[in-house]
Amino acid sequence: MATDMDTAYLIELFFSGLTRGAIYALIALGYTMVYGIIGLINFAHGEIYMIGAFTAYIAATVLGMYGFPAASVFALAVLAAAVWAGAYGFTVERLAYKPLRNAPRLSPLISAIGMSIFLQNYVLLAQTPDFLPFPELIPAFELPESLAAVTGPTDLVILAITAAAMAALTWLIKFTRLGKAMRATAQDQTMALLLGININRVISATFVIGSALAALGGLLIASHVGQINISIGFLAGIKAFTAAVLGGIGSIPGAVLGSFILGLTEAFATGYVSSDYEDVFAFSLLVLILIFRPAGILGKSAPEKV
Repeated sequence: MATDMDTAYLIELFFSGLTRGAIYALIALGYTMVYGIIGLINFAHGEIYMIGAFTAYIAATVLGMYGFPAASVFALAVLAAAVWAGAYGFTVERLAYKPLRNAPRLSPLISAIGMSIFLQNYVLLAQTPDFLPFPELIPAFELPESLAAVTGPTDLVILAITAAAMAALTWLIKFTRLGKAMRATAQDQTMALLLGININRVISATFVIGSALAALGGLLIASHVGQINISIGFLAGIKAFTAAVLGGIGSIPGAVLGSFILGLTEAFATGYVSSDYEDVFAFSLLVLILIFRPAGILGKSAPEKV
């Protein structure tokens, strides 16, 4: 009996780690896509994730007041969060990055940090510093008894939606005209420009797509946890950035792999050691990986872009 309980607990932690990893992956993809295109880190990305969660909260509250069905509320909240966060991502790129594209690399970094602080305080003034109860948007359904003992329906929905989003992103990058332009711009901006690619449009689209994915992650985890506040973007953003670096910054498969490794590490550390050491294990793992693989697990060492 003890062995069965231990196995069930292990599987429960495994699903918990996968859920964490899925949310980190949705955020980390934005970091790694932007870095792959322009070679810079968007440190305002965590706040975009937070804005997506607040947008979903407002949309769900308003739609709920008018008696919309639960499935419609979920779909429209996802759409509202993705569109609104995408608009913020576009604005951040135009204000914090485009004017400084040819400036020393430290300048856009400071600009992005400033934008992060501005967005957090903007939401603080527009909303509230307190925690807000977030509605349960993720559709619930019954699971087989054996599966319900180790995970919940929201975990499976989060994993399924994350898998669908990653499949859609992979298809976009590999098989669409925009995706080919993104790959060409990431490889050589000057040559892409000479070939007639509008690199400004490609860079803006990259910010918009990454922001929409982060907003989706914000909605899913807020619905799973049941509350939000203005600080949720900071730690989630740092963890997702850690996952992107862990997997290999600039590599989309690396960001996904690093996110799931980080999520599983945190889950097992919390379950078998203590939740107090969750962040210690996460960042210690990053240090160990970078000691032996400075470019990350799937990253490739390359000369710095000028």
